[in-house]
Amino acid sequence: MKKILAIVCVLALAGGMLSACGKDSGGGDAKSDTVQIGVNYELTGDVATYGNDSVNGIKMAIDEVNANGGVLGGKQIELIVKDDKSDPAESTSIEESLMGDGKIVAALGPATSGNFRAVIPIATNYGIPVISSSATADDDITVDKNGNVREFVFRTCFTDSFQGKTMSNFAFNELSAKKAVIFGDTSSDYAKGLAANFKSNFESLGGAVVGEEGYVAKDKDFNSVLTKIKGQDFDVLFVPGYYQEAGLIIKQARELGIKQPILGADGFDSPELVNLAGAANATDIYFSNHYSSLDKDPAVVKFIEDYKAANGTEPGAFIAMGYDLGKYIVDAIERAGAADAKAIAKALAETKEFSGVTGTFSVDKDHNVVKSAVVIKLENGAQVSATRV
Repeated sequence: MKKILAIVCVLALAGGMLSACGKDSGGGDAKSDTVQIGVNYELTGDVATYGNDSVNGIKMAIDEVNANGGVLGGKQIELIVKDDKSDPAESTSIEESLMGDGKIVAALGPATSGNFRAVIPIATNYGIPVISSSATADDDITVDKNGNVREFVFRTCFTDSFQGKTMSNFAFNELSAKKAVIFGDTSSDYAKGLAANFKSNFESLGGAVVGEEGYVAKDKDFNSVLTKIKGQDFDVLFVPGYYQEAGLIIKQARELGIKQPILGADGFDSPELVNLAGAANATDIYFSNHYSSLDKDPAVVKFIEDYKAANGTEPGAFIAMGYDLGKYIVDAIERAGAADAKAIAKALAETKEFSGVTGTFSVDKDHNVVKSAVVIKLENGAQVSATRV
């Protein structure tokens, strides 16, 4: 009996060792015929537009990859999609559940900087790369507060400081603006970062910020502040914030007779902006973005045609960014040569001249991308021009 038990124990140990050999370090199963990727996005809640658009783009990219044979010699990619409800605590909980079972090799999302920041400790703990296509905050994303690069954290978007500088350059150089008023969301790190960088760069160019006003998320009535702004002498109104409030600000500003150009950043990018503002009011509006459907690059034209054929609508920037994110992680998996989280993180960091529909980018030493932005102009609610800067 003792001999039989000993043999059973040896066989059990051997089986465990063989099982361990089939599992790559840091997530992923080398023996599986699928490669699992976690998708943690805002599918409901305050910023659901961003999350749903991003996931639609990711799914389109992965569907194309799977239809063309998958990755690593024929493995199909399986997306594990979860809704974080636009909430940082829920984002953290979901990321723990995605990474805790050791099956995923990477996680995509969330969309906003606050929700993305919430999942970073989980990714760091498990040693699994996490990537956002739209977390633009400057601070404490890919680099921690001590200046250390986070090994497993990446993004494929430019930062708020870049957008703030871009829009102040555009206002001063292209619109000949010398005086600006800032009316920003004081409850959002995203908006505060944009406001600070717009102001510092605009003033360095020789412009003057003659007024600074604030609102908080979910405010609806901006008439009293806009009436105060109307009485000032200014050339442009910069509104750093998200589309929910920006659309109403545009509507109320135009109804009060404020005719100056209104500027923003990628938080303006949603069909809801025009719905809230009204098409006629969404005129002389400019905002920085990652992509424009006006781009005539053949790859962009094909992407737009394919998306419209499948969905009946034209893809916005967050769909395009999600699409590029899907292709970027596939590219890294192929270059890594294995469904292994650590090898994939290394490949992500080594990315050079990745070509996507939002432009071509390389990854710098801080795991940020070097890429250009687009400044889009709206007239009567429609995009009429896109200037790449």
